[in-house]
Parts: sequence; C-alpha cells; structure tokens
Amino acid sequence: MERTRARATVFLMLFLGNLGNALEVPLDLPQPPTITHQSPKDYIIDPRENIVIHCDAKGKPHPSFSWTRNGTHFDIDQDPKVTMRPHSGTLVVDISGEKVESYEGVYQCTARNEHGTAVSNNIVIRQSRSPLWSKERNEPIIVQEGVSLVLQCRPPAGLPPPIIFWMDINFQRLPQSSRVSQALNGDLHFSNVLTEDSRNDYICYARFPHTQTIQQKQPITVTVLNLDAINETVAALYNETDFLSDGSAEERRPTFLIPSGSSSSKMVLRGQVLELECIAEGLPTPEVSWSKVSGEFPAKRTSFLHFQKTLRIVDVSEADAGEYRCTARNRLASVHHTIRVTVKAAPYWISTPRNLVLAPRERGNMICRASGTPKPTITWAMNGIPIENSPKDPSRKVEGDTIIFEEVQTGSSAVYQCNASNEYGYLLSNAFVNVLSETPRVLTPANKVYQVIRNTHALLDCSSFGSPIPKITWFKDSRSSTLDGDPYVLHENGTLEIHVAQAVNSGKYTCVARNSLGISENHVYLEVKEPTRILKQPEYKVVQSNMNVVFECKVKHDPSLIPTMTWVKDNGELPDDERFLVDSDSLTITDVTEDDAGTYTCIMTTTLDQDSASAELTVVEAAPTPAIVYEQPDPPTDLELTDQKPRSVQLTWIPGDEHNSPIYMFLIQYADSLHHHGHWHNLTLVPGSKTTAHLKLSPYVHYAFRVLALNAVGFSNPSLPSRMYKTNPSAPDENPSGVDGFGTEHDNLVISWKPMSGHQANGPGLQYKVMWRQKDVDKEWTSVTVANVSKFMVSGTPTFTPYEVQVQAINDYGIGPEPAVVTGHSGEDLPMQAPDNVQVLVLNSSLAEVHWEPVPPKTVRGRLKGYKVYYWRERSLHKHNPHHVEQQVLTFSGNKSHGMLPGLQPYSLYLFNVRVFNGKGEGPASSNQQFETPEGVPGRPSFLRITKPSLDSLTLEWGPPYDRNGRLTGYTLKYQTVNISNVLGPVEELALPANETTVTLFNLKYSTRYKFYFNAKTGQGAGPVVTEEAATIMDEAMAARQVDIATQGWFICLMCAIALLILVLLIICFIQRNKGGKYPVKEKEDAHTDPEFQPMKEDDCTFGEYSDTEDHKPLKGSRTPSNGTVHRDNSDDSLVDYGGDGGDGQFNEDGSFIGQYSGKSSARDTAGGHESSEAPSPVNTSAMNSFV
Repeated sequence: MERTRARATVFLMLFLGNLGNALEVPLDLPQPPTITHQSPKDYIIDPRENIVIHCDAKGKPHPSFSWTRNGTHFDIDQDPKVTMRPHSGTLVVDISGEKVESYEGVYQCTARNEHGTAVSNNIVIRQSRSPLWSKERNEPIIVQEGVSLVLQCRPPAGLPPPIIFWMDINFQRLPQSSRVSQALNGDLHFSNVLTEDSRNDYICYARFPHTQTIQQKQPITVTVLNLDAINETVAALYNETDFLSDGSAEERRPTFLIPSGSSSSKMVLRGQVLELECIAEGLPTPEVSWSKVSGEFPAKRTSFLHFQKTLRIVDVSEADAGEYRCTARNRLASVHHTIRVTVKAAPYWISTPRNLVLAPRERGNMICRASGTPKPTITWAMNGIPIENSPKDPSRKVEGDTIIFEEVQTGSSAVYQCNASNEYGYLLSNAFVNVLSETPRVLTPANKVYQVIRNTHALLDCSSFGSPIPKITWFKDSRSSTLDGDPYVLHENGTLEIHVAQAVNSGKYTCVARNSLGISENHVYLEVKEPTRILKQPEYKVVQSNMNVVFECKVKHDPSLIPTMTWVKDNGELPDDERFLVDSDSLTITDVTEDDAGTYTCIMTTTLDQDSASAELTVVEAAPTPAIVYEQPDPPTDLELTDQKPRSVQLTWIPGDEHNSPIYMFLIQYADSLHHHGHWHNLTLVPGSKTTAHLKLSPYVHYAFRVLALNAVGFSNPSLPSRMYKTNPSAPDENPSGVDGFGTEHDNLVISWKPMSGHQANGPGLQYKVMWRQKDVDKEWTSVTVANVSKFMVSGTPTFTPYEVQVQAINDYGIGPEPAVVTGHSGEDLPMQAPDNVQVLVLNSSLAEVHWEPVPPKTVRGRLKGYKVYYWRERSLHKHNPHHVEQQVLTFSGNKSHGMLPGLQPYSLYLFNVRVFNGKGEGPASSNQQFETPEGVPGRPSFLRITKPSLDSLTLEWGPPYDRNGRLTGYTLKYQTVNISNVLGPVEELALPANETTVTLFNLKYSTRYKFYFNAKTGQGAGPVVTEEAATIMDEAMAARQVDIATQGWFICLMCAIALLILVLLIICFIQRNKGGKYPVKEKEDAHTDPEFQPMKEDDCTFGEYSDTEDHKPLKGSRTPSNGTVHRDNSDDSLVDYGGDGGDGQFNEDGSFIGQYSGKSSARDTAGGHESSEAPSPVNTSAMNSFV
C-alpha cells in the first residue's frame, strides 16, 4: 500500500521557505523604495511586437520612476512612442512605423521617494535577428567510397543563435549514426562514406527560436563512387583495365576531424553547460569513448549525445575543471585527444544585503558577500550615488563588503546598492536602512487555525513587526510557561515548530511580540488530525468474463475532514463506461470483459493527506457450467433501536443475502464514541434464526451498534452503524479489582488496584477513595481520594504489620458499593537474629542431618520464606588429597528446624552455618560448625597399564585412586583368559598391599589374551573396578613349526586325486550319453513338439540327441521347451546361473562368455514336477565348466 502526504509536504516547504525571507515592513509605515519586478539583464525582443521594459517598486510614500538610456537621462515625455504605465515605472514602446534598432541600448530604472532611491539592473535591449542565407552555388561533391566527408552548414549569425538540423527535400530528418553525425557548429560529418550516401538533397536548416522562423541552405549533391565504377571510368578514357587493383576501399586508422591536434582547451562559466565533442574519421567507423583524467564524471549531471561523440555536463561547478580525454578506436588502432577545461565564474551571491529596520540609536550591519573566478570587486552606492561621493554620515562606516551602522538617527534612512563585478558579469542588489520607532504588531491573522496530520510537522506562524525588532514568546492554553525546548523549536522569525505533532498538542496557542515600546499578542489554534488509513484494501481478483467483480476499499479518516474517494485504472482514469459503479467504499464492475484486466487503485484524499492501495484484476474465460458459489453473507441492513430504557434497548435488523450458505449466527458489536472512539467491541451472539436482540447497557456510554452475519464461509462485512444511543450517567456499579497491599520499603504500605475503564466509571469525574487501618489495632479508617492513578503509598508504617485496605469508586453522580476488605502487610526488613542451637548428625560418609532452633517470629521482620544452610568442604582427612574450599547452599522452605546435606565427600572435614530469610533477604549467619565424614569406599584407581609382555608373564602398573575416601587397605586383582571366540576362562584372584603400585604375573600361557579386573579397598569395602586386556607373546620356534596346511604335500596329492576321479566320472557320463542318443530324428519329432530341445534323462544321466548343425545353440544340458518352461535336474549347469537376470549372458565379439559367475540357488523343476531347493555343487559346476 502506497501512502502519500503530498499536501503536508507542500505546507512544510512553504513555511520553511518563509523562515529565511527578508524583513518585511508593513506598507502603512514609512519606508524607502524596494524594486519588486524588473526585466532581465539581457532582454532580446521580438521586432514585430511592442517593447515592454518592466520596472515595479513599492515604498511609503509610493515612489516615482525615471529612466536612463546608455548612461544618460531618458526623457520619455519627448518621445510620443514611449509611455509609462500608471503607478509603475514600466515602459511601453510602440514600434509601429518605427525602426526597432533606434530603441536598442542599455536602460536603467530609478525608483525614489523622500526616504531613498533604488535602482534596477542595467537592462540591455536587443532585437532578435533571423537573417537570410547568403546566396551561393553549391558544386556537386564526388567522392570515393570509404573516404571521410564534411558537409558545411555555415548558417547566418542570428540573435539568439539558430538551431541547426539536416533534412531532405521532403522535410524528413536525415538519419544519423556513429558513422554520420552533426557537429555542434551544424556541419554534417561522415567518418566514411558509402554508396548509399549518394543523394542530391542534403539541406541544412536553421530555426531561429525567438521569431520562430526557419531558413534553409541550398541543397548539396553528393555522389559516392566505389573503385569498380572508377576503374570503368578510367578504362573508358584510357583503354586500360584495372587502373586500380582492388575493388574495395582500404581500411584506415582513426584520425580526429574535430578537434584538431592531440590537445586543446576550453573555458566554461560556472552554472552553464559544458559541451565537448570529438568526431573521428576512419574505416571501419571508429567508436568514441570519454574519460576524465583526474576524477570521475558527475553522474547526475553528465550525458553523452550524438552517439558518444558529445560529452555534456550541465550546471558546471569548479569541480568539473580538469583534463578530459576522448578516444577514437577501430580494429586497426586508437587515437586520443585531451581537452583541458577551465571553469571561471561570473559573480554569484554568498550573502545578499538584507533590509535593516533600526530604532534610533540602534546599531546594525549590512553585509554583501559574493564569490566568482576571478574574485569579484565589491562597490557600494547610496541612493544610486557611489558611497564615496555621498554625504558623510558619522554613524556609517564601510569596511569592504560590510557597512556598519552605529547610533543611527531619525532621518538617516536610505537605500544602499551593492555591486559585485568581474570580467564575466556583475550582480546588483538594493537594501534599505529604515530608521523607525514602532510598537510591536503581529501580522499573522488573528485566530488562524492550523490543521496538521498526527506524526507530521506543525509550524505556527507569528509574523511580526516593530522597531526595535520584537522578541517573540509562545504560550499554550493556560499560559503557565513559555514554550521552549522539546518538543518545541522557536525559529528566528517567530515561527513555532513541533517536529512530531500529537493529539495532545492540539489547542490554543498565544504568540506575544514585545519590544521596549510595547507589547502585542495573537491567538492561533492547532488541530492535530488523525491520518487517513485504508483499513481494508482491495484484493487480487480472478473473475470470468461476463461476471461481476467488487473491489472494496474501506477507509478510516479524521471525522472532521471531508474525504474524497477516487478510483484509477493502471494509473489513469476509469473508462467512461456505465459498467463501472463507484460507491463510497467500493468499485463494482459488471459484465467484465478482457479489456477490464489491470491494476485498480483506490485513493482516499482529504484536505491534508491521502492514502492509496491497489489490487490487480485478472479476467479468464467463462467456464461452461459454473459451479455453485458459496460466499460469505452480505451485511445486515436497516438497523433500528426500539424499546429504549435507561439500561437496555432492543435492536432489530434485516439479514443480507446468504449466498447459498445459511446464516447460523449474528454477532452484535458496539462502539463507545465517548470513551473509545472508533473501536468496536463484541457485545453478544444471536442465533441465525432471530433478527432482534434485547441488549443490556451500561450508564454513561454513547452507543452505536452494528451486526455481522456468520455462515459456513465466514463473517460478512459489518453492517452500517445504527444511530447513536446515549445512556445517562449514574453512580458506579462496581469498585476496582485487583486490590492489594504490600510494602516496597520497611516503613511503607503501597495500596494498588486495577484502574477502571471509562465504560466502568458510569459517569464523569471518576475518582478512587483509598482507605486503610492497622489490623486489630485501629478501629477507624484513614482515607484519601485520588484520581488518574492506580496506587497510593502510605509512609511511616511499622515494619511488616498487617493492614486492612479498601478502594471505592466515586464519580460526579455518587459513590460505588461498599468495597471488600483486603488484608496486606507493610514492607519487610532483613531478619534480625541467627538460628540458635545448631547441631549436626553424620549419618554416613555422604549424608549429614543439620538441626537448628527456629528464630522467634518477631525477629523475622517479614514473611518467613525459610532457612538456608551454607556448607563447604574445608579439607580431606587424608594427607595425600588436596585442600580445596567449595561453598554450597541448600534452601529449606517454610518454618523448618532441620535438613539433610546429601552428596558429601567421605573422609572430609566440613564447615557450615544456618541463616533465616524472608522476602527482603537473609538474616545474619549462625556461628560456623564443623563435622567429619567417615571413611567410604575408594574411587577407581587413577590408571592401570600392562607393560613388558613376554612368553609367560605380564607386568601391571597402577596409580592410587584420586578419591581415596579413607585409608587404603590394599588392592584386589582378578584375571582370566579370553580365547579367540571371546569365551572367558576361570578367574584367578590376587590380593596386593596398599603400598604397591606394580606386580608381575608369571607362568602365563604363551600367545594368550588375558582380561584383568582391578580395584582398591578401604575399611568400608572395595571401590569400583577398572579393566584392561593384554596378551602374552608367541614363541618364534613354535611359530616356525606352524605351517599352513595348504602348503603340505599330502594335502596337495589328495586334492589332485579327487579332481582326477571327478574327470573320469564326467568322461563316463559323456560316453553313455552318446550311446543312448542314437534315436531316429523322425521319432523325436513325433514324440516332442520341439525337436531342438529335450530334457535330460534322469535314469541314466544321458542327454537327448545333440545336433551340431547350429553352433549358436546353447548347451544341451540346459534346454528350453516350446512352452517356454525350463526343466532341469539338480545337476544342471545353465548359463542362466551365471548371466544375471533372465539368463542373458554377455559375450565378446568372438563369442566368448564374459559374464560373472555367481552361484544361484533357485527352485528347479524336476522331470516329474517335484521341486528342489538344493543348489548345484560347486565342484561339479567347476568341472563341467572346465570340460566345456
């Protein structure tokens, strides 16, 4: 959502612009002349119109006017063609029948009255000129293709200079490019010419802007010949061929046509436009680029024109001086040109002289400061006469660019002129000194109302005049104190600024102007308005053609401002079509078409601000059979209030369209414009079958009601509000809730409560009656009445004493009901006494029980929270353990008299003390007590290492436990063997003395792993076990006798015999197969569907008849019947077992099998149909594979 504050911004700029304006003297007071309007210094006139030279001025009395021309008095009465406008110095020259040249010259206007003389700038009058082109004959130009060419324009000199452009005879601009472009002087440059450049109507036009006339040069004819055409011409003349050898133009390095040489210089005045150009010729066409040798281009003021050939910098400053380099480059070479730019400056103001209004005997300064390059000369004049020739004035002293006035006298008013000039121009400014005695007056209109939007600037004007200059002070409403400091800023001209205006800043402001002669005041009013906000933005819509669409735009604005809702489409006006219906908070488009698609924006504008929001509409083709659309219901209408009573009213309404979904609930809301303006609150729910509700009301509320309908889709939009219903005020019906009494210091009682809302107050003037008394001591209540607070502090109370408190609501119409009594306590203080009779009982090595005698309740001086036991280990009772102190604290809530201290360190000395604490803090500590904990079992040994392994022994080293927890009585070592299967052997146990840290175990088995269990012991028992494993080493001689069985000769012989036996068996089976396979082919075809594939016979291990006529057939041991089922016995060896999925083996180009062998266990069908899950023998498989 886009939000705009355009009007507020303009308002702020106008005010800030006024902050620096020169002092304005009311015109009803005497004052020297001030020139208010004059013609420009360089005034070019149209010779066809009358000459008007402006000169207007103000002053009291009104000034008279005179003129000089070319430095001498211009007597307008002697020239009947010249008249002066009434009440003005403006000259009007009637040039009908006259030559304008006779009125050209330098004019200056003088305005004078009895208090001084003001003069205008020198106005140079020149007539505009648009001379004709000199008659000339343009010879046709014939050039060779590829060369450069310049067509000169040379327009006549005009005033002001003409604008140049090239067109053809049909007044069409000639196309320009990086190859063809116009220079700043108007010439047309060709970097290289092409044959298509041939034409007879190159025409240069000059447009003179002041007279709006156009002059044209005679057309220029250009003929471009390529080398082939030149060869033909020469051959025809000389009867030769190929006079020029090549038919294409030769390529050339770039060279500059403009400017010439490798460097040049240019001077430009500050504030003017700098234009540098570089035009190069060459073939191919050079590309031009620019750089600044020392610095960068000012990005926002720089542009490149004419296909990068012109560099343009506007509003030149001194920082733009330096060296600029242009580079022309084609594929053959590049060339550079450097332009040194110097920036001079005509005089420009730093501080213009300002009018001075001084009271008699006052002092003041008039400052005139200007700069330029070279530095301008400052000269002063008084009433148009050089100051050195003016009458001497002892109250005036000139010091360069400043005139100092001291002890001025009545009658010394005058106009002073400051002239700053150098060789490039001049500046002239008038400023007067007006000596007056005047009581203050406020010029800002009385009772002016300023309206601003909350959170924006507010500027309250207090324009004043007086001599001496009045001092401005501001007050608000009661005028209790001046407005100075945050959030107010007082400007020099009397304007009061509020940086961020809030609603509390609204009100009446008084501006007081005071000087030594009197006082004047003025009242203005500030109204801080709520900003305009769009609460419900239009939403993105997708609708079908010929349907309706509604964009909602609900807005919140300040009710005192008149809003205007405007809808636009794609940032333009809505189409002028009756299908677009604009309501107060919606836009409806009926019979949507594809042209309606776009972005729609609602703009809510008030006199002070505006807000806007946009949404997009997408139009799609209509669906053939539109489905039922379920939508939220329309809002209820026609809300009416009846049966009006002081505390109730009846509300009725008419439901809106349900949109195909029944309404099952109505929500009634109310707004209270008296207490919470603009906020809606839920009041009650009503079943969807009812259209009336009896509403219970509260006093002193300005009710407005609205109703929302609810169906399965959701809530409708709210209905329009009902008319306002005001209930009368009454005494409060309730008292504040959340009453409490507590103390923040030891001698106070703070009574607090939850403030009541304006809705609960039942009437204006809400106050609270706060009552208290000391419980069981005071019979009478002490009370005070307060307003706009939620707590009250009672001082000087006894420490932690019970009080009964009450808070009762009061308003202008009575008091509330009897309030409930709440008991609270005054503030707590630190406990005074430490617990006595502190004792300790040690239960075991890690647990002790502490007992103490509770302190008397009176010494607690607060609410008893409990006791804290601080304890710490002072040291260990063993000399080898380090000494350290680590304080701990245990808290025992409530009125306890004992507590347990767990987690103690055995065999240690402990110190402890006990303290009581309340809500304020802890009391003093009891005296330190000590106790010793008995021995406990030790911790685990600090380390266990096995070293020096041998054939039959291992050495163990260990360190004593870090936590001995008593006196060590020894160590226990257990160990057992661990075989390769991790089976544990019998346990051996060994007791070791406490002073040993190493032991060697002998007579162990060689090359055997042992597991060790080791722990320490005290008189209380054994501590935790640490384990370790190690192995004895192997005897080298024994290792040499252990040889792998696979290398033994007897094993090798056995394997060879088994392989030979398998080979013999395979040969026998092969022979039997050949014997049994001699059946007639015809019989096999009759017996089987597929003669190619037969199953293996189970009874004699023979195969069916084998045919070698097709060597690409698979092995006969694995065949596929015609029905596609594979039948194999348990000894089959099929390629399917080795070839992966589906039996598709991989073969090299020579037919060799390259599949990866893999044993495959699968269900196989026997000849008889029985299944077997037995895998083929790897031995048989290998043998069969070797055989094949």
